[in-house]
Amino acid sequence: MSFLRSVNPYTLEEIAAYQPHTASEWQKMVSEAAETQVQWKRRSPQERLFFIQQLKELLVEQKEAHASLIVQEMGKLQREALAEIEKCAALCAFYEREGLGFLAGCEIPTDASTSGMFYEPLGVVLGIMPWNFPFWQAFRFLVPALLAGNTVLLKHASNVSGCALAIESLFQQAGFPMACMQTLLLPGAEVLQVLSHPQISAVSITGSEAAGRQVASVAAGLLKPAVLELGGSDPFIVFADANLEHAAEVALISRFQNSGQSCIAAKRFIVHEQVYEPFLHALKEKVAALQMGDPFLHTTTLAPLAKPDFVTELDAQVQASILGGARLVTGGKKSEAHLGFYEPTILADVQQDMPAASEELFGPVAAVMSFQSNEEAIQLANSTRFGLGSTVFTFNEYLMSLCKNELQAGSVFINGLMKSHPALPFGGIKASGYGRELGREGVLAFCQSKTYWIK
Repeated sequence: MSFLRSVNPYTLEEIAAYQPHTASEWQKMVSEAAETQVQWKRRSPQERLFFIQQLKELLVEQKEAHASLIVQEMGKLQREALAEIEKCAALCAFYEREGLGFLAGCEIPTDASTSGMFYEPLGVVLGIMPWNFPFWQAFRFLVPALLAGNTVLLKHASNVSGCALAIESLFQQAGFPMACMQTLLLPGAEVLQVLSHPQISAVSITGSEAAGRQVASVAAGLLKPAVLELGGSDPFIVFADANLEHAAEVALISRFQNSGQSCIAAKRFIVHEQVYEPFLHALKEKVAALQMGDPFLHTTTLAPLAKPDFVTELDAQVQASILGGARLVTGGKKSEAHLGFYEPTILADVQQDMPAASEELFGPVAAVMSFQSNEEAIQLANSTRFGLGSTVFTFNEYLMSLCKNELQAGSVFINGLMKSHPALPFGGIKASGYGRELGREGVLAFCQSKTYWIK
């Protein structure tokens, strides 16, 4: 059986190799999770919140160590890794404040003496999580699911197995029952077998469109609920009245943070023709200041991609777009000094049929397109099979309303950075998936409502 290997994206040195669980081992873990769930769901939500509070405090106390592990395993800038751990703690604090209200049932007057509804957990939930935000993506699934009374099995991306085990350790340190949260060390090819296990009640996946389609197919065939957060090709619309300096600042963060390895990063910049060249100039100046280097150094502002293979894939998409007529503004090639880096890139005059617009570019590449009319802006933004997030810059209230209602996306952010927030439901439509994480919906996604009628 092949080991699961963790390799430092900057040094390209192997950090650790992990022995995958055997079939008998993971089946035993599923059974233990099911047994534990029977007792866990009987605890009151207040009791479950106590453990989440302990978890929050541990995250704060140990954030430096966990951030360093993120940097080593997937290459993220250290300050971004610290922010990720802090966001996980904020997630725990949010549900600590609001969780009881989300789970509250209610009485409903009928012909009975008393009747109403309440929420109960689904059972054992399988989480299939990606490498790009190894703590945050896992926590935004784990905390709501556990708060609702489920137990969980985490199948994390193989290249961040160290992070997965560290997360499991945090839950154990916080006092959760041992089988409440367990990490499955398995290659991706075996995860559908786990999903098919009769004691797995539901699944949540954050990952690629292809992986989501496979998981959705199996879950549907078994009538198991699923939450899918998949790819994105998020539009970033700049209207003629926008504050260009602010828009360019947000564009830089949205496209180049985490080296562009984010589903909700802005990927297609759709700019009104009147401000097209000024926006390009402002963005180019900011991109030119990015510094590739050691992600542990404060002077580094662009980290490596998580795997050298990703650099090769990204370059192929960029070169195909250039051959198709895109104008190279800056960057456009692999780093000559390091296999893990791709130069921060801007492609202008991008058309819909180019890979830069029709595919998801998972790296530090901005694709810029122009528009003339409001209708064209909406049409370009919606001309993708994805529908995760969207960003708009305008001070015109009519345009704000138009975009809020007409953009085909799970989220519309106006005059600010598109991001996930613990209080707001998060998820997509079309090929970006279905179901919601975070907020009230994030808890209820792992619950079923039960009606009672008594006379």
